[in-house]
Amino acid sequence: MKKKVTDSLPALRADALPQIDVDALKAADDPGHKPRILLLYGSLRAESYSRKAAEEAARILEHLGCETRMFDPAGLPLPDSVEPDHPKVVELRELAVWSEGMVWSSPERHGAMTGIMKCQIDWLPLSLQGGIRPTQGKTLAVMQVSGGSQSFNAVNQMRILGRWMRMVTIPNQSSIPKAWLEFSGDGRLPDGPFYARVVDVMEELVKFTWLVRGRADYMVDRYSERVESADEVHKRVSSKSS
Repeated sequence: MKKKVTDSLPALRADALPQIDVDALKAADDPGHKPRILLLYGSLRAESYSRKAAEEAARILEHLGCETRMFDPAGLPLPDSVEPDHPKVVELRELAVWSEGMVWSSPERHGAMTGIMKCQIDWLPLSLQGGIRPTQGKTLAVMQVSGGSQSFNAVNQMRILGRWMRMVTIPNQSSIPKAWLEFSGDGRLPDGPFYARVVDVMEELVKFTWLVRGRADYMVDRYSERVESADEVHKRVSSKSS
């Protein structure tokens, strides 16, 4: 008989998902708090399966010791249509800065991620005032849902964007075909291969997040940027001595 975890995770087998060996993964100067994961989803529909997949992922992440937050994209304006001090843009960017890892969950529409998903990513700049980079060196897991047969177009696109945003995109991913048949009436994803894959992805994301945080600055330190910084220092010193 399968041993279930709690009422909030009825499909999860506790004997197959032990707690992660944090001591084997964390850096010597680890900040000590729970891993912080931001979840984004790409649909505003009342029956949003990308949101339901993200909610299922959040429950698993919390079981694995993470703190999660989910951004509601309703009311987020199109990029360049307003100033970045718009309340929804500020909320999204503050969550991105807060996070140490992300989950992007999008439907596939016309063979691609949705515009709603892309809009959220487009509002995340590579850098903010004060030299803050809200995505660089942070972990990323990608998931998609489809109304028809299984596809990987959306997750493949999001992988490209993750690399562009200088994120550590984990190898595993989730794609749920015919999502309207897979989720139960209460909005949950039942035990089965698609649920198991979501658990796989979240477990891997947590492990990579523990492994990367506390080391991210070193891992993404770049020669070209060090050269540029050295040149700026040389110019400043030269201008003072002249």
